[in-house]
Amino acid sequence: MLLNAKVVSWSMGIFLALSYILCVVYGLIVPERLHGMKDMLEAALPAFKWLTFGGFILGLIESFLYGTYIGIVFVPIYNFINRRWGFKEGG
Repeated sequence: MLLNAKVVSWSMGIFLALSYILCVVYGLIVPERLHGMKDMLEAALPAFKWLTFGGFILGLIESFLYGTYIGIVFVPIYNFINRRWGFKEGG
C-alpha cells in the first residue's frame, strides 16, 4: 500500500500543532521547575518567545510546517522502499 503525501503531510502538521498546544498548556499548568518546557520550545522553534501572543502563533505555525515537511519527505521515501522491498499480495 502506497501512502498519499497530501494526507500524511496534513495529518503530521495537525498532529504536531496539537502536540505544541498541549506542550504550552502543560507548561502553563505545571510549575516550571518540574518541566523546563520554555527552554525546550525556545530551542526547538526558531524565534519562539515563551508567553507572548506572537510567540505562541509563530510556534503553532512552525510546528504545523515541521509536520508537513516530515510528511513531504517521509512519503516518497516510504513509497520507494515499499515498492522495492514491500509485501507483495499473492506472492
